[in-house]
Amino acid sequence: MPHTQRDLPHTADILSLRADLALALRAAAHHGLEEGVCNHFSVALPDDSDRFLINPRGLHWSEVDAEDIVLVDAKGVKLAGRHSVETTAMFIHAAIHRLARKTCVLHTHMPYATALTLTARRGLDTRLSQTAMRFHGRVAIDARYDGLALDAAEGERIARAMRGADVLFLGNHGVVVCGERIDYAYDDLYFLERACQAEVLALSTGQPLEPVAEATARHVAMQMQDERLQSTLFFESLRRRLAPAGR
Repeated sequence: MPHTQRDLPHTADILSLRADLALALRAAAHHGLEEGVCNHFSVALPDDSDRFLINPRGLHWSEVDAEDIVLVDAKGVKLAGRHSVETTAMFIHAAIHRLARKTCVLHTHMPYATALTLTARRGLDTRLSQTAMRFHGRVAIDARYDGLALDAAEGERIARAMRGADVLFLGNHGVVVCGERIDYAYDDLYFLERACQAEVLALSTGQPLEPVAEATARHVAMQMQDERLQSTLFFESLRRRLAPAGR
């Protein structure tokens, strides 16, 4: 039997995940990374990639609170929550959680990253800005666009295109950013957009771009991945600044 709203898990871990996922959504709205009421953030339950929390359909990210978060299973069945979930979210997120084994999955059409999916490269050059170098060796490109992900096969195709990467640029579409924790994933999402913004602005000058050597980009990426405290501190600063919507 499917769970009802009153059956939504209330362990400390689940309550924390719900609050953090809602905070990430509000932060994305605050930073201009949202697109209407579209796109989705999700996080798998601890030790259970077949069930995950996700934002509801129809709410702007700026108004999402912890109690709005919905619990679903890998087949798209809503297990608990007072809202519905948009169809494409179920196919994309369920497949990435299940096949790519990602804990936190953030999918956006944020403007600068999406702009780069329209270019011949289809994504970020991770040898350009220092911010871009944090993603060196962590990015995959899915240049194929087949329309809206309205079936399981398309969601699974997208999941397989990740090939172990943390970031997937979807040609003519948007991006997926994944992480082992919500704070890490959101930090990457924010700085990915900043890196893409810098590249788009540099391209707009019409001047040739000057990437660093491969070895340098690889070294900087390792330096940044070895220190993730900054990610947690950034997320905690957002917690202090972005109070729940309180509807």
